[in-house]
Amino acid sequence: MATEREPSTVTDEKVLDEKVANESGVVPLDDDNIAALTGAQFDDPNLDKEHLTSLDDESPYPEVRSAVANTDDPDMPVATLRAWIIGLAWAIIIPVGTHFILPYNEALMLYPFRASINFSSSAAAYIPNWHIFGVSLNPGPFTVKEHVLITIMATVGSQSAYATDIVAVQRVYYNQIYNFSYQWFIVLSTQLIGFSIGGVARRFLVAPPSMIWPTNLVNCALFNTLHSQHYAGIGAHGGMSRERFFFTRSWARFSDFFPGYIFQALSYFSWVTWIRPEDKVVAQLFGYLHGMGMSVVTFDWNQITLIGSPLATPWWAEANIFAGFVFFFWFLTPVLYFTNTWYGKFMPISSRTSYDNQMNSYNVSAILTSDTTIDLALYHKYSPLFLSTTFAVAYGLSFASITATLMHAFLYFRKQIWVQSRRALHEQPDIHARLMSVYPQVPEWWYLILFLSMFALGIISIEVWPTQMPVWAFVLALVISFVYVIPIGMIQAITNQQVGLNVITELIIGYALPGRPIAMMMFKTWGYITMAQGNFNFAFIFVALHEDPATADVLESVIAGTVQLGVQAWMFTNIDNMCSPTQKDGFICPSTEVFGTASIIVMGYDSVIGPRLMFSKGQTYYRGFKTVRKSLVFFFLIGAAAPLMAWTLNRRYPNSFLKYVNPVIFNGTALIPPATALNYVPWAAVGFIFQYVIRRRHFSWWTKYNYVLSAALDSGVAVSIIIIFFALQFPKNGTIGLTNIATWWGNTVPFKGADNGPTGGGTPVQALNPGETFGPSSW
Repeated sequence: MATEREPSTVTDEKVLDEKVANESGVVPLDDDNIAALTGAQFDDPNLDKEHLTSLDDESPYPEVRSAVANTDDPDMPVATLRAWIIGLAWAIIIPVGTHFILPYNEALMLYPFRASINFSSSAAAYIPNWHIFGVSLNPGPFTVKEHVLITIMATVGSQSAYATDIVAVQRVYYNQIYNFSYQWFIVLSTQLIGFSIGGVARRFLVAPPSMIWPTNLVNCALFNTLHSQHYAGIGAHGGMSRERFFFTRSWARFSDFFPGYIFQALSYFSWVTWIRPEDKVVAQLFGYLHGMGMSVVTFDWNQITLIGSPLATPWWAEANIFAGFVFFFWFLTPVLYFTNTWYGKFMPISSRTSYDNQMNSYNVSAILTSDTTIDLALYHKYSPLFLSTTFAVAYGLSFASITATLMHAFLYFRKQIWVQSRRALHEQPDIHARLMSVYPQVPEWWYLILFLSMFALGIISIEVWPTQMPVWAFVLALVISFVYVIPIGMIQAITNQQVGLNVITELIIGYALPGRPIAMMMFKTWGYITMAQGNFNFAFIFVALHEDPATADVLESVIAGTVQLGVQAWMFTNIDNMCSPTQKDGFICPSTEVFGTASIIVMGYDSVIGPRLMFSKGQTYYRGFKTVRKSLVFFFLIGAAAPLMAWTLNRRYPNSFLKYVNPVIFNGTALIPPATALNYVPWAAVGFIFQYVIRRRHFSWWTKYNYVLSAALDSGVAVSIIIIFFALQFPKNGTIGLTNIATWWGNTVPFKGADNGPTGGGTPVQALNPGETFGPSSW
């Protein structure tokens, strides 16, 4: 039975008086009332005044109304024995599958956890009604709260623990293999220490109605579709039920077998390079593997959602990302490349690896001493390090996003942060926060114990083993993460895009502790993933439930991290040439390659100067145009200035588009490379159709089906990926599938020609003769 709702305790008294006086219960929509209803002390770009409701028992945001129920039954079973058994089973199965797929192709592991949603929803029909120690294994109908609990555990397991890349890079790049205790300590510490900030962050990032977390709305819509047909704010749209709509669209996505297995050219539809496959310039502009992907066509939902679901991200945020992409990667990057800035023409325009001055992958072992520090004499004898143009521009944009985030948060969110710091959960002007306030909150001591225990594991891991990382660096990494968690979380909650701290943490530790690559990787992981884990996991927990999900999340993190380390150790032991670009079965470890490249870039080439040899005055990446010398580090100033300019102009022109300008214009393209226009342009096009055109012209259809469609497409792709990989591609090197399926034209043409190059590394515009080098004459 749903709980009886009471008026908000924090809604402005003037608003309450007007609601009493107004027979319809609708508040006049002036600025003060809007702020009271939404909890947003800023000009909220997600607020659709045309469809704004001021009823006390509904969210003012149509996105939330369409996906999240506005009633709740606090007596509904949650942590049943059935839910724990299913959840723990997925906690083992999904980490095994995703971590096995990840080294093969990181794009394939984005949505496997949705399989748990499909299979778990019918659990009550098939589980026997046994009793274990007097507790029923199948106590009755499968509830939505059990489903949420299971999915929380499955979701955590579907994300590869960031610290596993430290272990992989140590094996592949630095020939270091430490025992399982070391690996387990750093994985647990980096995965769980971020949870400790949830007690503080929840009042800023979850409780305010304006923090809508678009990705979570897809999950909520799916839960309600499978368990209920009653939603707030659906309107009068007819048509099939959401449940039928979900299953028909989900099964229809089994057509992903076509672009994903039978006809892969439909996935990598770089059709221009098929016409002139050996043309180097065409390869740089239109190629998918090492080019800019200007063919901009794909028929693969997995490619479109490489950067997230376009049906979940608000259109104004997608427009920011697309505008940033067009300027920085369709205009600036080709200009820099074809003017040979940073010696770019000697490399492919887009690559996730690093190069020496002979256009070979940078051999870091050639400049390392036995204790993994840099030998400056060996460095000067060997080569400076070079990056592809897109990789260099991506670094600059990461620098800009860091300062832009702080400046944007100060200018737009400072009032809200102050207001929320004084509010409790039950004081929020939102029906969902008030419904959740009846549940016991996770006590503050729980966060403190979790922090202290994970902090201790971190200290042990860096002190007992030769990581070359001092304790003060560990503390500094946590301070950086804690400072950024709220401003980054607020931006992510309204834009569906997360600003990463990985690059700025690399730069800081590169200057502070140059020449220590292992310390750099650990500093980056604690500095970045602590913030990311805090935002990702606690938002999901507090929107759903409280104590039980928090326990499930911590337990699943322990299980998933342990399982992933076991899978990784097995793969390195049993798969020949693991993580090599020429691995015969395709286990090339793209995320490990990027992680390892970063450890080379910023670790420095001397025990004193560190990344000064990469980004400081007089070095390769201080150059810009030949007539105007600019450093990539100057992007820090650009990032700080851009929000200030937009905010100033917005105050002068309050009704202009400038209120939609957001730091994601810098950070939204963070997946380039390896992503290209082939991912971003279709993503933006689909987002424009659904989040702008259909939302404006067919609002009732959009309200009822949009988020369900996103979940259905993701689920269909997830199931088809699992079947394709484990049943057709991996067993017996793919020979059990259709005869010659891997060698026919439709599955080979995307990977041939200058875009792929003779050795799979791409073909630059300006080739070298044997023994010839490029770059500066001295370094």
